[in-house]
Amino acid sequence: MNEQVRRRPDGSRQALSEAYDTALLDLDGVVYAGGQAIEHAVESLTRARKGGMHLAYVTNNAARTPQAVADQLSGFGLPTGPEDVITSAQAVARLIAEQVPAGARVLAIGGEGLRVALRERGLVPVGSADDDPAAVVQGYDPSLDWERLAEAAYAVQRGVPWFASNTDLTIPKERGIAPGNGALVEVVRIAAGGTPQVAGKPLPPMHRETVLRTGARRPLVIGDRLDTDIEGACNGEVDSLLVLTGVTTPAALLAAPPKHRPAYVDEDLRGLLTPQPEVTADGGGFRCGGWRAEAAGDTLRVAGEGTPVDGLRALCAAAWTAAGDGGYEADTGPALARIGW
Repeated sequence: MNEQVRRRPDGSRQALSEAYDTALLDLDGVVYAGGQAIEHAVESLTRARKGGMHLAYVTNNAARTPQAVADQLSGFGLPTGPEDVITSAQAVARLIAEQVPAGARVLAIGGEGLRVALRERGLVPVGSADDDPAAVVQGYDPSLDWERLAEAAYAVQRGVPWFASNTDLTIPKERGIAPGNGALVEVVRIAAGGTPQVAGKPLPPMHRETVLRTGARRPLVIGDRLDTDIEGACNGEVDSLLVLTGVTTPAALLAAPPKHRPAYVDEDLRGLLTPQPEVTADGGGFRCGGWRAEAAGDTLRVAGEGTPVDGLRALCAAAWTAAGDGGYEADTGPALARIGW
């Protein structure tokens, strides 16, 4: 991990599946969207695993148990055990267990994955603020209703310590982008005030949980979100690959501040299987593949030809260098259109 401010995407002479021992993969937007595998994901991960890379699935989605996630991945043709799945529910359950008495009651506002994780830590999930909980925790659950959100608000108003598995505002689904757990946390905050302790990506409790469960020595974080996956990798001082199959747009990538800049950028998980091209300085600009990009005042310029993702890598270098310690704020639309994005 480069501890300096990243000015350009990295290159790799080896395929990333050979350069790193463990892939720490986000799920939603990387491996699948809702109930459907993302194009190229299954075959790419199968080849990476056959080449010796350990695959671990790290998700902020706290709704389902690791076994349920493993069963779904196995159904896609990716043989997976529950030990290969790390969830924000597990991370927040550990965080709560470190702060409340053993066997304490916890008001669980979430799915089965959250309740199972709490029981694994010796805690007792309950359903009402009147059950004398020692903590209240929120995790994503697509079936969550008003009454359960109200129970969380009642507990928080009474001063019960408040936790959240994660605060992702959105989640990718087959039909589009839907509200995530963070949106529901905001509902409780508006009603009750306060701020929860958060365990999931990009915060340290999730990284700690992942390291404890995988034992990875040279991990590569792979995700589709700048504010969770990539920032989490930055916080953990490990390298990351952004794939453009989820919520992050090329424009958002160009505007990324330092903590949201990935080491590598690719269209999808096929990027695990090939070397990553170098982005090289060229006078006042940068080259990648057949493209040359530069930032001239408030304008990004790009010329040449080649694959759109090579053009995007060159544009990242130009934009990130121009922005320095901040985010690039100028209009990137014409440059992205020029490379075919």
